Amino acid sequence: MGNKAFNIRPAERLNAVSEYYFSRKLKEIARLNAEGQDIISLAIGSPDMPPSEETIRVLCEQARRPDTHGYQPTIGTPELREAMAEFYRRWYDVELDPAHEIQPLIGSKEGILHVTLSFVNPGEEVLVPNPGYPTYTSLSRILGARVVSYDLLPENGWQPDFEALERMDLSHVKLMWTNYPNMPTGARAQRKTYERLVDFAQRHNILVVNDNPYSFILNPGEKLSLLQVPGAKECCIEFNSMSKSYNMPGWRIGLLATNAEFIQWILKVKSNIDSGTFRPMQLAAAQAYKNSDEWHHLANYETYARRRVLAEEIMRALGCQFDPEQVGMFLWGRIPERYAEAEELTERVLHEARVFITPGFIFGTNGSRYVRISLCAKEEKISEALQRIQHMQAR
Repeated sequence: MGNKAFNIRPAERLNAVSEYYFSRKLKEIARLNAEGQDIISLAIGSPDMPPSEETIRVLCEQARRPDTHGYQPTIGTPELREAMAEFYRRWYDVELDPAHEIQPLIGSKEGILHVTLSFVNPGEEVLVPNPGYPTYTSLSRILGARVVSYDLLPENGWQPDFEALERMDLSHVKLMWTNYPNMPTGARAQRKTYERLVDFAQRHNILVVNDNPYSFILNPGEKLSLLQVPGAKECCIEFNSMSKSYNMPGWRIGLLATNAEFIQWILKVKSNIDSGTFRPMQLAAAQAYKNSDEWHHLANYETYARRRVLAEEIMRALGCQFDPEQVGMFLWGRIPERYAEAEELTERVLHEARVFITPGFIFGTNGSRYVRISLCAKEEKISEALQRIQHMQAR
């Protein structure tokens, strides 16, 4: 057996994607840290604060019970679905039937997979924002869909250009991904954009999926949802996540909301892939949805606001321009003209200042002259990163 030559090859779909940028880059960061470099990471949007004390209490209490460790229904527990419906009622003034119009997810990334499998045949087209979350593109390609980019540009406030969309050949488009409040640009959600997206979906028979995990982060005032628009539920899906707004990224709990028929189609896929989420986590998540307004203000506004001030100083130290009206847990800035591309700047910052920030090219060609700074680090770390970068620039 040891001398036999095997010729096992990977599936051809792997030719359509590469290893996720952060997966690859974090290996390098780990190596640099092992060498004593002490890299400060301001790259990834993984909240560094804990969930509420009540959330952790429920998790621990339920995990100690002898009857909570079995398989769980793919549709989620009634307690969690009820809490998710109340979340939409409380914050977005949207009514959802918890039994038929909500599907809990093992994180929104899983939802991207399930929705694409449920609605898009191989060879059909998917509209993906440029810049946008890389998983919209990579999972579409893995599943055999044709990715068609649509531009988000600063002169349009990073909102879709509907006139440009109307000029496109949409005859093979099955699905359109949107993400407001936007990542990576920090563009705010706009009621007008949501209304035009619903109209676009209805007229072209295209499913619009809005990814909405950032509406609580540095976003005071009214919270917007695509499902607030009349008729949206019949032609749209909205994702929401506990990762960002509830400091629960490792828990992998999110939701999608839409009409009952779409939920059943998605459930056909999901029920063949997973066996439900650990019951204590579902019950603790249901408790988290009851967090007070004060908890949200402290965790999602005051803390990030202090960090944002420091991140803006880093942008200024790098000579980058940014929109001060951005929302969310990142800061998006345009690099100075003296750099040929964003990675030239981010690599210099990494190796000279020992600070890891994200080059915008990973989000699409329209991000090639931008960098992104994460606010998911303690203030003292962001302050130290600022000092290192200022020292680098002074040399």
